[in-house]
Amino acid sequence: MLSPKKLRWRRQHRDFGKGKASRGNYVAFGDVGLKTVEHGRISNRQIEAARVAIMRHLKRGGKVYLRIYPDKPYTKKPAETRMGKGKGSPAGYIAPVRPGKVMYEISGVNVDRAKEALLLAAQKLPVKAKIEEKR
Repeated sequence: MLSPKKLRWRRQHRDFGKGKASRGNYVAFGDVGLKTVEHGRISNRQIEAARVAIMRHLKRGGKVYLRIYPDKPYTKKPAETRMGKGKGSPAGYIAPVRPGKVMYEISGVNVDRAKEALLLAAQKLPVKAKIEEKR
């Protein structure tokens, strides 16, 4: 599971989505990429599940580039706990995404096969996504 080695702060504010992605908004490393269409928070488990789906479809051929990283902690209070008494403890890590952010890229395989793999990955993610080819 992806998680940062070291954090400056144990608990962070939530990132409310606004605007479009100004960085990482074009296919840079691969031939085909998976780009978000809406705001969202993608957990480290979801990132890994999508990556595994891509690798299984490609049968470990080609190269997959991860363009997002879950470096933001989210907290959770225990079940059946009364209100108050501070913020909960960190439960996991997320990667906040904005519309236009390229999340995955694939190179070294047939473009049609790469698109099929990215469609499978898109089903594993909580945000709507579209496939984009390199310009």
